[in-house]
Amino acid sequence: MTNGADIIARKLHAAGCRHAFGIPGGEVLALMQALDEAGLEFVLVKHENAGGFMAEGGWHANGAPGVLLATLGPGVANAINVVANAWQDRVPLIFLTGCVDHAEAESYTHQVFDHQQLLRPIVKASFSARLGALDVMMDKALAIALDGQPGPVHIDVPIKVAETETSEAWSGRSFAIPVMPAPAPGPDLTSAKKLFARAERPIILAGVDAMVEGASDEITAFCEWFQVPVITSYKGKGLLDENHPLALGGAGLSPKADSHLLPLINQSDCILLLGYDPIEMRINWRNPWSDDAIVIDIAPVLRTHGMHSVTISLRSSVKASLELLSSARDMETPSWPDGEPAATRETLEKAFAPETSGWGPGTVFHALREVMPDSTVATADSGAHRILVSQIWKCTEPDQMLQSSALCTMGCAVPLAMGHRLVDPDIPVIAFVGDAGLEMCLGELSTLRDLKIPVIICVLVDTSLALIELKQRGSQRPNVGVDFGETDFPAVAKAYGGHGVWIEDRDTLVSEAEAALERDTFTLLACRISSRAYDGTF
Repeated sequence: MTNGADIIARKLHAAGCRHAFGIPGGEVLALMQALDEAGLEFVLVKHENAGGFMAEGGWHANGAPGVLLATLGPGVANAINVVANAWQDRVPLIFLTGCVDHAEAESYTHQVFDHQQLLRPIVKASFSARLGALDVMMDKALAIALDGQPGPVHIDVPIKVAETETSEAWSGRSFAIPVMPAPAPGPDLTSAKKLFARAERPIILAGVDAMVEGASDEITAFCEWFQVPVITSYKGKGLLDENHPLALGGAGLSPKADSHLLPLINQSDCILLLGYDPIEMRINWRNPWSDDAIVIDIAPVLRTHGMHSVTISLRSSVKASLELLSSARDMETPSWPDGEPAATRETLEKAFAPETSGWGPGTVFHALREVMPDSTVATADSGAHRILVSQIWKCTEPDQMLQSSALCTMGCAVPLAMGHRLVDPDIPVIAFVGDAGLEMCLGELSTLRDLKIPVIICVLVDTSLALIELKQRGSQRPNVGVDFGETDFPAVAKAYGGHGVWIEDRDTLVSEAEAALERDTFTLLACRISSRAYDGTF
């Protein structure tokens, strides 16, 4: 006989899930056992927040939904941040929580609150598991998590449901990602084809939905065929190899980059939004073009953000729409005959060059990009360093720069890197983090030690919340609550079983990074930079 937890676990395995992350409690012991017996390795973390980011890193590595497990009460509450991140960043996350049985909850209040009421605003759906309906519930949960824009789905599992044997029939079929539709025939599609056919200066702005769809090859072919330049959101970096002459890099957070990219967009006579969700973008990207600009928005879901105007909306997959737009245009039609995109690309390269002094955060990012293989996956925590590294670091493929792009939460880079390297041990991974961000999740270095995976961590040490300090000065406010003392990160790394080193020049950084690629444990590169090192950089 199987119990309720077995059905839940086996359905997750059928969907391709091979890892689950979390912290145990007495209410989830049956679920943990079932996950293990179904073939999902349970990874113990030090905080539920880190477990959720590790699950996301694994999703980027193999495409299977992430699985996060938390016990009732404080376990659920601890995970709120990472669940909200999955909701805003479009991450398919199955969040399993334990709970007391419904009858018991009527008279037993210790650690008990309404998990579903707490989570409903930040999940795509919340289920309460019931014996006799577990198979259909799991099919619904996986479908909702993966459909359209992916996101988190919560499943509250009472103890008796998890532990009770059941004869419920269930299907071991794998749940496929839904196929996104082609644009519906009609006047909108006809008009979109005509607008693109006659455009002389088309430009693409691509984002998270194109990344989720896996539309990189189609975007690349389309751009090369018609010589259309591409700007991406940070989540969309690598949809076109960023070494390509038509690639203008990621955008959304850097005023310096915006000062070059937004004027170019406003020169365009046909702006193509390919899976672009402005949830990643800051205030400069609210109404970035005039209301009469020609804008074709291709998206799998209805856009209700109100961030900008569009001329035509096509509810469609990116791949299908690009195929139809291509059929409407002669490849010999000129595109940007005066070469403005190439000039913008050259200007951006100069704007984000290494520091002339020979040392600073820009030099760190350029040097490490030269050392690390093209296949490297980089993760970035929130902060000043993230904005700069996202402009400098070139991705050759999608899913090579992972970060909290919409919620912009700190404490994500290290667990994202850990989850990716665990699921795909053949791809080198480097995490970029500020000193405050690293201190948020120092305990996960013990998880990294136990997993025995050689993640490289580059921490920028300036003993300040640099981005917030920069904003304080910019608004002429006093320096309050942003500075702190220096931690001996190399000593901490050694205490946790890794290798750590202080770095204050480029040559040392290069040699230590090269050595880290050969090491079988984690490496922490503690790069000391001056206070206010980010002034004017982004």
